[in-house]
Amino acid sequence: MRAPIRVLLVDDHAILRKGIRALLSTEPDIEVVGEAKDGEEALVQTAALQPDVILMDLVMPNMDGIEATRQVVSRQPGAPGTPRVLVLTSFVADDKVFPAIKAGALGYILKDSGPDELVQAIRQVHRGEPTLEAEIARKVLFELAQPPKQPPTSDPLTTRELEVLRLIAQGKSNREIAEDLVLAELTVRTHVSNILGKLHLASRTQAALYALKEGLASLNDIPSPEEE
Repeated sequence: MRAPIRVLLVDDHAILRKGIRALLSTEPDIEVVGEAKDGEEALVQTAALQPDVILMDLVMPNMDGIEATRQVVSRQPGAPGTPRVLVLTSFVADDKVFPAIKAGALGYILKDSGPDELVQAIRQVHRGEPTLEAEIARKVLFELAQPPKQPPTSDPLTTRELEVLRLIAQGKSNREIAEDLVLAELTVRTHVSNILGKLHLASRTQAALYALKEGLASLNDIPSPEEE
């Protein structure tokens, strides 16, 4: 039996944290290991508890969720054991959505989503699969349609790194990529780390968006929920 997904709840509203904890306690494969009321406390709890997934609010006192996400992800971008961040918020404005994604959040879900959607998003993010609320996905697709604002990396990706990047854009985990390319999973992790470093990106989500925007992958390559 697999170990449960260790989740850290980060929100400045105690009642909301209590409700989410009660919801997740009914899921045998998910365990809430701790709570935090702001970004600063989230960093302390992350270091102490080593959660698999951080359910992160965005607007909090002392340190907001965007900065907390950036600090969590930037410490070891793409490294095994780095917690994956799932944003849970009421905000869909561009000044919240894109900074959160750029900070390294792997998923973005709204607080008015259903319980089943939240549980599914936690499982997807834990598997390393990006998950975006439909409204957020539309914003991302619109952003992808805009002309690139930055020049390509001066350190080009190798052929193998391009292959890995295309599979990342398809939402595949390191294990699945290793199986597809007949590589050791540790080798795939090294490729992912190199890709993020060369492209100056903080997360797999950003890498997937980069691949789509640069035409290295197509939306047609990404399986729909019915195909998974």
